Amino acid sequence: MTRPRPSSALPVPVLRALRKLGQDIRDARRRRRIPVAILAERAWISRMTLNRIEKGDAAVSAGNYATALFALGLIDRIADLADAMHDKAGRELEEEQLPERIRLSRPRKPKPPKESDR
Repeated sequence: MTRPRPSSALPVPVLRALRKLGQDIRDARRRRRIPVAILAERAWISRMTLNRIEKGDAAVSAGNYATALFALGLIDRIADLADAMHDKAGRELEEEQLPERIRLSRPRKPKPPKESDR
């Protein structure tokens, strides 16, 4: 069984992104005037877990983050996170591997039947 990695072992940009996501979730909840207890109930998570989400805790599962976003009506944006349309580096790498020439294959002549098949 693997142990969870301590958050100090995570890259700094990851920690910043999670912190920002947590703050954005908190701000969305507050703009909607939803108390922590109500949002936690709607997301089927504990208030403590929601507090950890709003702080950007890396130990909280991605499913819990997604459920909180769903309860706020913001789930649609998760599907676009790694969408190929937004993957500039991946598209550039793919374009490098495109063939220079594309040839049509010739139609193959049918083989005459063998003596044993007759």
